[in-house]
Amino acid sequence: MEARVVAALVLLVSVHSSDGDVHFASYYGDNMVLQKSPERAVLWGYGPDGARVSVSLSGPTSQKNSLITVTNGTWLVTLDPVEAGGPYNVTATIANSEATLSNVLFGDVWLCGGQSNMYFRMFKIFNSSWEMAQAVNYPHVRPFMVALRKSETELTDLIQVQLPWSVPTARGISQFSAVCWLFGRYMYETLKYPIGLVESCWGGTPIEAWSSTRALQQCGLEQNDSPAIKNSVLWNSMIHPLLKMTIKGALWYQGESNADFHQDKYNCSFPAMIDDWRMAFHQGSGGQTAQDFPFGFVQLSTYKKYSTSDEFPNIRWHQTADQGFVPNSRMPKTFMAVALDLPDDTYDAIHPRDKQDVAYRLSLGARAVAYGEKDVAFLGPFPSHIQSNPQYVNITYDQTVTVTPSEDTFEVCCSERKTMCGPDFHWVAVSVLDWSSNTVQLLTSVCSPNEEVVALRYAWRDWPCDFKACPIYSSSGILPAPPFIIQRDSAAGDIWESL
Repeated sequence: MEARVVAALVLLVSVHSSDGDVHFASYYGDNMVLQKSPERAVLWGYGPDGARVSVSLSGPTSQKNSLITVTNGTWLVTLDPVEAGGPYNVTATIANSEATLSNVLFGDVWLCGGQSNMYFRMFKIFNSSWEMAQAVNYPHVRPFMVALRKSETELTDLIQVQLPWSVPTARGISQFSAVCWLFGRYMYETLKYPIGLVESCWGGTPIEAWSSTRALQQCGLEQNDSPAIKNSVLWNSMIHPLLKMTIKGALWYQGESNADFHQDKYNCSFPAMIDDWRMAFHQGSGGQTAQDFPFGFVQLSTYKKYSTSDEFPNIRWHQTADQGFVPNSRMPKTFMAVALDLPDDTYDAIHPRDKQDVAYRLSLGARAVAYGEKDVAFLGPFPSHIQSNPQYVNITYDQTVTVTPSEDTFEVCCSERKTMCGPDFHWVAVSVLDWSSNTVQLLTSVCSPNEEVVALRYAWRDWPCDFKACPIYSSSGILPAPPFIIQRDSAAGDIWESL
């Protein structure tokens, strides 16, 4: 199958370059959004070898680029920076042929990737009819969707486009990613200029399919052992072709398929994929996409309500490179939407329908990390200091907290030895005894007299709380505290001390 795909693409280039006409590559089209200044948008396409291509821009401002020679059937032009706005016409011309993109806007372009929760459609979410009806009020938020195709080799162009760039309608966005669309809508409400959304995701896929061989080698995952899908086949066909596109940033919702597949490597494979995408988009766009472009992701929600498995808790932890929060030193310029408090036990548990809160929490992270807004809270509370004695553990958080009493969301590891506590150790649920504006006190007399508390964890279950009912939130009540596991020994540094 993949060999036929490659052959078809070779034939496509051959046809485009031999028909004597000029063409844009597959993911350029009418109604599209190109990246605004200060970055420069990249345009490329096909034509007959040796032909001289000129590209012009007409609209609120005008540009005409120097002639570019078609080489090996393709041409590429980098526009001068264009401020947000439009509409524009973009025209590529050779001696006897021209191709024009109409109703083009300049704004910020965001790539949306991952598996089924990113693929989750607008028509399935809570209040979907009303949400979809709002689409006509956002004509400057433009969706585009890559078709689901695989390849065993890296491709230059997309095999197929599922949804061309379009002005949004209720019907049009009904089959579009809910998280991606709602994020774009929320960002438009803040920024007031065009947003382009590129959906490239596929349900039930592990991170290995979306990672290049380069990235996988960094984590010892170059050996393909997935029974379902081969390494890199979606990177090859659904990400690599987009590398010439100048983008503002990326969003990612994935990890469920790695809960039982290379779970222990996810703390390497996820950061490695981010680093690799950043390097590849920066190089592919000729340096126009930032080499540290902002990368937002959703920490996994829930799956099985009464599960005692550590699979989802472990993946959530690994999504942060085992730090519990982002951005951090291993994952700079990233932001995370915590979603473990948004379960949905009346629908399909692994696919919660509340994508509005997910997208809104992502938008807060984008505003702070990608756009540098100083007064936007986007991180839930996280411990900054822990003190303990045989009766109590006192947690000091890094911000003001809203607390609801809990009997079992906090757990301590009781041990006779000061040692690292794993999932097979003696973990005991503890109650919230008292709290103040930024502290929580836990009752820890549950340990036997010859044991002491050597580790503490929070929300370390597949389904730790009911809908928006976890114990710890930000002062606004909007941002849930992320799960954590903190050891008392040297691994915790100076976060923990004895009273």
